[in-house]
Amino acid sequence: MDRLDPGWELYRSFLAVVREGSLSGAARALGLTQPTIGRHIDALEEALGIALFTRSQTGLNATEGALALVPHAEAMASAAEALQRAASGEADEDRGTVRITASEMIGTEVLPPILAQFREAHPRIAVELLISNRSEDLLRREADIAIRMIRPTQTALVARKVGVVHLGLFAHPAYLERHGAPSTADELGAHAIIGFDREPSIRRIVQLGMTLSRDLFAFRCDSDVAQFAALRAGYGIGVCQYALAKRNGLARVLPEIEVFELDVWVAMHEDLKTSRRMRLMFDHLAAELADYVALEKG
Repeated sequence: MDRLDPGWELYRSFLAVVREGSLSGAARALGLTQPTIGRHIDALEEALGIALFTRSQTGLNATEGALALVPHAEAMASAAEALQRAASGEADEDRGTVRITASEMIGTEVLPPILAQFREAHPRIAVELLISNRSEDLLRREADIAIRMIRPTQTALVARKVGVVHLGLFAHPAYLERHGAPSTADELGAHAIIGFDREPSIRRIVQLGMTLSRDLFAFRCDSDVAQFAALRAGYGIGVCQYALAKRNGLARVLPEIEVFELDVWVAMHEDLKTSRRMRLMFDHLAAELADYVALEKG
């Protein structure tokens, strides 16, 4: 094997071992045998001239040299996946695969009916949905199309702002029947507040006229989806998008308080403009998300 040019299959196995923590786990993830994964790791270590893993009671631990390789291997993986998607359909056909990335709430609560509608119109287009609250890198093709809640800043992107979502305080009517509604922000302290567990997550929301800490929250979870589930179950008072609250029959609490607002953008790499399936999905998402945002005013 050329020491300077190990193949992608070696890096793919390396990345799987890093993620899974063992040869057996990597083999299951890739659909290969454990001896094959072991040979790939040995070959990559020989080609690079460094040790990649050390053994411990919990499995294989990546060395410092291996950890330095991970971002580059992930970039290779994204490129390989993008190549597969590009090859899945001709540029001028409504066939192939589109990979979309969106935040937890948009991906789980807003997109499913939008994507189901798209599927009925274009059954030959497969959808991959990456749920993440971080901004995926469209330039590295970690996704084809992104729904972002901040303005994209990269110049090589096609981006369209579809509107603004507002977030306020809401509760299920059943909770308010049992406990009443606060009339001032100071009275919130007497209620079950749904919020975050860790301080970095708490800083995502603005001050509500009081010092925010995890001790304020009666339900603590850093998952937006889990918080929303607790809100719908009548656990207490929490932050919610106006349109989602309206769709789920939640009642506004302290309407004079608007927690914050978020722009909604749909973006894709400019090189994808010539792909029919990408344009179809981009335009569909932009139109349907604009209708979703308009629910606030309806």
